[in-house]
Amino acid sequence: FFFLFSGPIYWPEFVIAVAAAIIASQAMISGAFAIISQSLALGCFPRVKVVHTSAKYEGQVYIPEINYFLMIACVIVTFAFKTTTNIGNAYGIAVVAVMLITTSMLTLIMLVIWKLSIWLIILFAAVFLGSELIYFSSVLYKFVQGGYLPLSFSLVLMLIMATWHYAHKQRYLYELKNKVSSDYVKDLANNPDIGRLPGIGLLYSELVQGIPPIFPHFIENVPSVHSVVIFVSIKSIPISKVLPEERFLFRQVEPKEFRVFRCVVRYGYKDVIKEAREFERQLLDSLINFLLQEKLSVEAEQSGPLKKSGPVAIHVEESLDQITGNGDRVSSASIQNVIRSGGDDEEEEEIQFLQKSMDQGVFYLMGEADVVAHKDSSLVKKF
Repeated sequence: FFFLFSGPIYWPEFVIAVAAAIIASQAMISGAFAIISQSLALGCFPRVKVVHTSAKYEGQVYIPEINYFLMIACVIVTFAFKTTTNIGNAYGIAVVAVMLITTSMLTLIMLVIWKLSIWLIILFAAVFLGSELIYFSSVLYKFVQGGYLPLSFSLVLMLIMATWHYAHKQRYLYELKNKVSSDYVKDLANNPDIGRLPGIGLLYSELVQGIPPIFPHFIENVPSVHSVVIFVSIKSIPISKVLPEERFLFRQVEPKEFRVFRCVVRYGYKDVIKEAREFERQLLDSLINFLLQEKLSVEAEQSGPLKKSGPVAIHVEESLDQITGNGDRVSSASIQNVIRSGGDDEEEEEIQFLQKSMDQGVFYLMGEADVVAHKDSSLVKKF
């Protein structure tokens, strides 16, 4: 390319070409960050640090580990392939493969979601998939000349994602098999040797029902629990965004005076997880809102049928499929109004206790489970 220009226009063209390469690479790097970020939200990729670089654009992210990996990979590929011809062979197969995958996915969308006429779908697939398959077969002969690079790279990524998913699934099945019943909390409430610490304790788990096995382990080593304990389970669901009023789903564990709750926090693949303080504020507001809605629900049951615009209580049932969002929410300002209005004394004391516990601090109880292959497992699993 550079030999096409000579004389005084060489250096201007050189600057323009380098600038174009930088712009094109920036688009690829940003796309890689976005794909990894969405894969993390769906639980399909090992956890890496995601930095949000813009307060205005939620999707503008930076992932340091991926950035350094791309830098090292670019240097290695440049030294290994040496010429732009070999790099172009690898690039060509990657581009045509992306076109083929995109058309295949669009065909499925036309069939499953749009529910178009089957003849229209067949016509679309015959024209576009047929031409792209011919195009793809024509570039496969360059496989040994550098085309193996994107396919090998894709295979490595698939192995990483499959391994992560398998280990994540095995850990979840272990927690599900060894979960503790709610009777354990009742025994703790009646145990005089268990102390209560000030503040709110957040214990993260994958379970949406039952007590995670890490909690009894924690009690055995530290025979104390915080004034308010919340078992938090963060779930990614296959939609783009979850409405703020439907994000936090609560259920209280008996006995109520022990103040133990279960909470499912739902995120879509385009939702951005807030900073710790903002998350804590939203969690507390949703918890207070849940208690107020529970109070309204009890009063409605006692007073008979009541006309309402939506559900007044949130319950985490046996599975995520049975979870439904709450109705009208109570804002932070409304919560303060409830406290100042001199409503139900028990309700007012509970809200004030939660706010006092929040002021005393929020403590994150993180339990780490190591996945180890069984001694009788195959060499593949041990590796």
